[in-house]
Amino acid sequence: MPLEDGDPARWRGQHVNGEVSGTPHPRGTGDPPPRGTSAPDGSRTEAMAEDWEPGSALGDRDVTPGGVLQRVRQEPGQHEEALMAELSELVQKVVKSSSWWERHGVDISILACSFLLLPAGFLCLRSAQAIPFLAGVLTLGVVHHTLTVKGSHLASHNALTESKSWGKVWAVFFIELCSAFTAEQATYNHVKIHHGYTNVIGLGDSSTWKLPFLNRYVYMFIAPLAVPIITPLVALDLLRNVQWKAALRTLCCMFLGLYCHYWLLLNVSGFQSPWSALLCMLLTRSLLAHPYIHVNIFQHIGLPMFAADRKPKRIHLMSLGVLNLPRNALLDWSFGHSLISCHVEHHLFPSLSDNMCLKIKPVVSQYLKQKKLPYNEDTYASRLRLFLRRYEELMVHAPPITELVGIQ
Repeated sequence: MPLEDGDPARWRGQHVNGEVSGTPHPRGTGDPPPRGTSAPDGSRTEAMAEDWEPGSALGDRDVTPGGVLQRVRQEPGQHEEALMAELSELVQKVVKSSSWWERHGVDISILACSFLLLPAGFLCLRSAQAIPFLAGVLTLGVVHHTLTVKGSHLASHNALTESKSWGKVWAVFFIELCSAFTAEQATYNHVKIHHGYTNVIGLGDSSTWKLPFLNRYVYMFIAPLAVPIITPLVALDLLRNVQWKAALRTLCCMFLGLYCHYWLLLNVSGFQSPWSALLCMLLTRSLLAHPYIHVNIFQHIGLPMFAADRKPKRIHLMSLGVLNLPRNALLDWSFGHSLISCHVEHHLFPSLSDNMCLKIKPVVSQYLKQKKLPYNEDTYASRLRLFLRRYEELMVHAPPITELVGIQ
């Protein structure tokens, strides 16, 4: 049955006012299984997080390992499936009534505008005056994050086009050429693991973003500056898990993307030394690295976490373990609505574009609240204060496991 507010048999670890109460259990977070290994239920994890496709009802799949989770009564499970199917039908109506421009055109236009801003950004860096130079740094920084975060995220979910073939092309372009990462591993870790096992301990619990050897201030305010350096290094390490053809393609795309940026700074922006060009590359590529790291931890860590053998069905899993931040013009443009103010909607319907997630937001929020399901929202400042205050608990120690009393 849906979890009712005020129900005495609540799950432990209830999210209240941006915080989670509960007692930590001695459970390790673990790392996601390598690509191609078996999922906890014995099936391949690629089947765990298939994107929702408009036009067909979304089946609520039970992905608990080996059927360990046994329901005492059948009615609650059927009720949860009915809730997800009903919500899917409401969302399908919105999608079917939307034009191509709303489904894909708006986000493609944002990415296209970003490309058109590149010449202006490189030319502004030619100026010896502070204001034009800073305008060039700001322009290139915003464009870089729009292409690498928004573009890569949409491409990994094939949300830029309805063609799967073109979707693979865009994934290689945005993830490998623009972001200096490997498309196969990025898609696998994000779509199959994070979305397939959202907030499941040892799988999709966002533990990849934890660096427990760093103190809170270094992690939150200094470490993000190293993201442009760490990203290609991690990508090189992950190439061991892909076929040699894909690895060779990734290496070529990564080198081409990084070298083009470097070459344009020397030959268009007029930098006189390699070190000054490399420093400018680091500056522009880390301009929004702080909110990038913060957003990735704010929207999942600190919310209910589940053991792999005891997890709720999809609609409860996503409503409990995902949080929306308020709209922000800069982050909406650079990261996309699905990563900021529509993250709950994105996790429920991951193949929808940013603009469509924004469009279905009133439908999803109203439905979840009507059915007495959690709809987590909090401000950026509130989450930042929470993580600084409870950094040891949330980012160093193992997260508490939520008991499913009142959900199953």
